[in-house]
Amino acid sequence: MPLGVTGLRALVAVSRAGSITAAAERLSFTPSALSQQLSRLEQEAGCRLLVRTATGVRPTEAGAVLLEHAERVLGELRDAEEAVRAVAGEQPQHLSVGTFATAGKTLLPETLAAFRRVNPQVRLSLLDLEPPRGYDLVTSRDLDLLVTHCYPGISLPVAPGLCRERLLTDPLLVVLPPEHRLAGRPALRFADLGQEEWISGGPGVHNRVCLEAAAARAGIEVRPSYETHDYEVTLALVAAGIGIALVPRTALQHTASPGFVARPLSDVCLARDIFVVHRRRPPRLAADLLAILHRFAGELAGDSTDLSRPMPESGRPDEAVAAGRGSS
Repeated sequence: MPLGVTGLRALVAVSRAGSITAAAERLSFTPSALSQQLSRLEQEAGCRLLVRTATGVRPTEAGAVLLEHAERVLGELRDAEEAVRAVAGEQPQHLSVGTFATAGKTLLPETLAAFRRVNPQVRLSLLDLEPPRGYDLVTSRDLDLLVTHCYPGISLPVAPGLCRERLLTDPLLVVLPPEHRLAGRPALRFADLGQEEWISGGPGVHNRVCLEAAAARAGIEVRPSYETHDYEVTLALVAAGIGIALVPRTALQHTASPGFVARPLSDVCLARDIFVVHRRRPPRLAADLLAILHRFAGELAGDSTDLSRPMPESGRPDEAVAAGRGSS
């Protein structure tokens, strides 16, 4: 029996929401109506697709396989609808972008503002997504573009049917209080930092994985004393003299947190890559936004500030210097 598109949409929505009730609320359905759609899909597929538990639902092995295909089918349908409307003279009126917090603060505001000046009629939306989330949303065309990152030691997600372009390379710097015993050095050796109190994400968080892998290569052991995934919190703790941290350069730009210095590492090269992900044939407006995004990413890569000294009271760096180039 052919699989119905309505059922595929229901499977995708429930798998993402984690429960039938939550998915029904997002789709403005009743839970019973959504359950009926899922039951019909399971009849069409001839197998069980979801496991229902006390805390929600999750795909079975067959459900996970069908979910990947369903996302691609929904994306192709949206492409087809848009292509037909374009022939009829209608242009897309909405673009959706996913991003992580740092890029949402430093890269996306100017990018979206520049796009809107040229395309004031297009409605823009921005979704906050912590990597590696968001790839499935690009596949299904719920997102037109996804700005994401990859730290050293972390594998990039498999992205069949999608294009992934590097926007820039974002060096990781050691951030420490200005009164720290090593603050006067122009560069630091990772091997000298084994006895420090570190601030990092929790176990499994990407910057924590990167930190522990770099420490292992340097022959030292690091045990973070403070765990947070928020770089604003991290910088506030450093400024208070609580500990030191490994922080991407872009997270230090335009920050309002004074009272820290940042140093490069001399014995190891650490950087995260920032990517943009899109479908292989992005529509014209998405391609226009992509071009603007590349331009501002290049400017951000070349607009490094001198973070080797404490920030002045205004929170703005008092001197700018040229830095590395981004790649695309």
